[in-house]
Amino acid sequence: MEYTNRYIPREYLALKINYCKERLKEFPVIKLHSHTHNGIKQLQVVIGSHKYLLNSPAGQKYYQIKLERDALENDLKIYEIYWNSNFNCPPPQECKPQKIIHSFYTNNYERVVLDKAFFDSLKNDANTKHPKYKNYLYNGIYYRSAAERDIAAYYTENGIPFKYEPEIMLAGLVKPINTDFVIYIKELDNCKFHEHLGMKESADYLRDVKIKYNNYAGAGLVPEQDIIFTHDKEGVPFDIRYLETKLNSAVYGTLICHEFEPYAAYPSRV
Repeated sequence: MEYTNRYIPREYLALKINYCKERLKEFPVIKLHSHTHNGIKQLQVVIGSHKYLLNSPAGQKYYQIKLERDALENDLKIYEIYWNSNFNCPPPQECKPQKIIHSFYTNNYERVVLDKAFFDSLKNDANTKHPKYKNYLYNGIYYRSAAERDIAAYYTENGIPFKYEPEIMLAGLVKPINTDFVIYIKELDNCKFHEHLGMKESADYLRDVKIKYNNYAGAGLVPEQDIIFTHDKEGVPFDIRYLETKLNSAVYGTLICHEFEPYAAYPSRV
């Protein structure tokens, strides 16, 4: 996570802080000690009263857990610096990590949960129906506009996994669509679709937008919670704060409106 963007919306930032705190409860405290045996210096992984050589299978297992814990502690430290510099209160408790249970309907009206398994099943950059210009390159992928490239950079810099133009079948359609972005919010184990629309002053364009809204709603997706819509206009640079506001609203709306399970189901790290 690069943290080149110095602003994270309030509710989403609170969710990230609470997520780190909850996750850290699941991790044991693990230390690295230097140990000399027969004149040879070796590293040991120490967890409680148990010690393992770093190059042993158990040592490698617990070392990876230590790295995960260290990364969480580092993230929490940065998030709390952001929070304390902007707000004079604790993060709101309603912004707690939760496993959101929400789904949409695909062809044959099969129910698909919007979780990590769904996200992992999507192919990145899967739209081969329309050629792309070579003008907007970011991290090895060509995007269709400067705004889409900036959106991809924003998600990357803020540690939000995404798939660009994956192929998705919605109920009621005879062929798949390519949503601009599908993002994964790990703090909620929940995916959100993101359609970025170029503003054009024409009736045909507005009819296309209406069709997209109807297609998503017909598959059981809630606009502005399950799907984020952003717009830009030719000749006007896309302001990423627009997306930040939309994302924060979608995350907060999801927290207070959807069925969920507490994140007590994290697998044991020991």
